[in-house]
Amino acid sequence: MSSNAPRLTALDALHRSLGATMTDFAGWDMPLRYGSERDEHLAVRTRAGLFDLSHMGEITVTGPQAAALLNHALVGNIASVGVGRARYTMICREDGGILDDLIVYRLAENEYMVVANASNAQVVLDALAERAAGFDALVRDDRDAYALIAVQGPESPGILKSLTDADLDGLKYYAGLPGTVAGVPALIARTGYTGEDGFELFVAPSDAEKLWQALTDAGAPVGLVPCGLSCRDTLRLEAGMPLYGHELTTSLTPFDAGLGRVVKFEKEGDFVGRAALQEAASRAAENPPRVLVGLVAEGRRVPRAGYPVVADGKVIGEVTSGAPSPTLGKPIAMAYVDAAHAAPGTAGVGVDIRGSHEPYEVVALPFYKRQK
Repeated sequence: MSSNAPRLTALDALHRSLGATMTDFAGWDMPLRYGSERDEHLAVRTRAGLFDLSHMGEITVTGPQAAALLNHALVGNIASVGVGRARYTMICREDGGILDDLIVYRLAENEYMVVANASNAQVVLDALAERAAGFDALVRDDRDAYALIAVQGPESPGILKSLTDADLDGLKYYAGLPGTVAGVPALIARTGYTGEDGFELFVAPSDAEKLWQALTDAGAPVGLVPCGLSCRDTLRLEAGMPLYGHELTTSLTPFDAGLGRVVKFEKEGDFVGRAALQEAASRAAENPPRVLVGLVAEGRRVPRAGYPVVADGKVIGEVTSGAPSPTLGKPIAMAYVDAAHAAPGTAGVGVDIRGSHEPYEVVALPFYKRQK
């Protein structure tokens, strides 16, 4: 097998048996869609969807100084995360550029699981291993130890409750607990990337097919459907959630991305990128950087990443993500625009779509917020 062949998840044969359209994503062969992207999207918004996310990169950090290492390596205060809880954070370069955004779960007093984006998993692993020098902590590549299945949507708590006796009602957003789902040992996390309530289940790859089937059967009466990466992208876009490589890159600091809140200067000890990030924070306070906003099309043409945002004949920003929104019924985009044009309702803003300036309304993010 050549090293260029895409990696296959434990559910690969199952996806193909379901007629999935497969695509290469970050070196993995992943389901893009099973049928209609729009139907999959709306199923997650109104009922439930089932996702294979086994391409995500799990890295385990253990040892007496695991917390100290993560506080040094990442911008967040990881030492303050309670056992059984999770935190959204970032890993930055020395110059403050974002290497990746991460979720860190504290599994035990001295054990953490860092979940990286598939496209950055090796970069994050290498950076953590390098930054571990001098700490009594071990960084372990656990990408092959887990399959990851997500069930997302308003019906997901009921579906999961029928398969586990774990205390789902007591499981808060951004928390995780070990349990058994359909007889399979799992880390049950209540996180998500769709704007809906839902759960992510970390299991042994050998158990993935059994769990997928059990979830499919339990969800059938309430309309659960398998969902591909395509609707995951439109769901997260409507929810205003950033995607690495689009809203987040090494050329942006968390302050440029409007996510300065994840940087915790008050935590103990030095951390990689601190000096550059302090500069970025004061720069942002004096001279606001471009702001990430939502754009809603007045017409039907869909903006794509990289398209210029214009006003008064001048370029005032750039689209980072764009797609038709099944929920709004119109094309939407996220874009970084000059602060002067960032207020919702700002008049005269358009997107240059192949030379034609299409009118867009500036709106606050997210486009969609679920009713609690």
